[in-house]
Amino acid sequence: MTKCFSFTESKNWCYRSSFTKWGLQSTVTDLKDGTVMHCWVPKARKESKPNLLLIHGLGANALWQWADVVRHVIPFFNVYVPDLVFFGDSVTTRPERTESFQAQCVMRVMEAHSVRRLSLVGLSYGGFVGYSLASQYKEMVERVVICCAGVCMEEKDLSGGVFKVSNLEEAARILVPQTPEKLRELTGYTFFRPPPVGLLPSCLLADFIDALMIWAVNVHGICGGEERLDPSYSKRSETFRPSKNFSADVDNLGRT
Repeated sequence: MTKCFSFTESKNWCYRSSFTKWGLQSTVTDLKDGTVMHCWVPKARKESKPNLLLIHGLGANALWQWADVVRHVIPFFNVYVPDLVFFGDSVTTRPERTESFQAQCVMRVMEAHSVRRLSLVGLSYGGFVGYSLASQYKEMVERVVICCAGVCMEEKDLSGGVFKVSNLEEAARILVPQTPEKLRELTGYTFFRPPPVGLLPSCLLADFIDALMIWAVNVHGICGGEERLDPSYSKRSETFRPSKNFSADVDNLGRT
């Protein structure tokens, strides 16, 4: 039987409508190297406002992860919300999968929109990308907020039990669930007080997976980039440290 209704796609439509109502517009930038990036940008950028880049993490697209935040920061910033490569409408034919490559793609989008200075907030996997972006483009990045991202994690931390997985395949099965059961398991790992996803029908969870996790075929590269376990991350921790208070840090981003 052909599926005629998708709760997830309906929610996607609501988020897109909200982003548009808040003054953002959907754009697609062809980087001319096999990479196409989608990004929500201001319809009318105000030079009097600082620029704020919001980088999402693993899971759903940028809409789902930043919808509850964007409306609060729009009055104070020119807000840019990209879909990372293989999320949402951003794709590439290139073989790179590291957060360094993701950071370079995001920065090229910012340059295409004439953004020369910015602050950023990186969530989860987006924290790794934001960390890399700040490291590569120090002259362009003013302030950094990193949320829920172990940017100083090393391989010994994994073996020590920070994230108990025996190999990359096991990590991929947890981080990129392909069944409702695995999605429920991931939710248990992700939240301090997990929502009652066990009460949701499996058909709704399967719909979410089908609609938003089409990038799963590339997860091995995304989860296993060489930089992720690079010990040099711990050496750079003195420059950028993870934030413990998202609200206060976002508020401080706009202060001079």
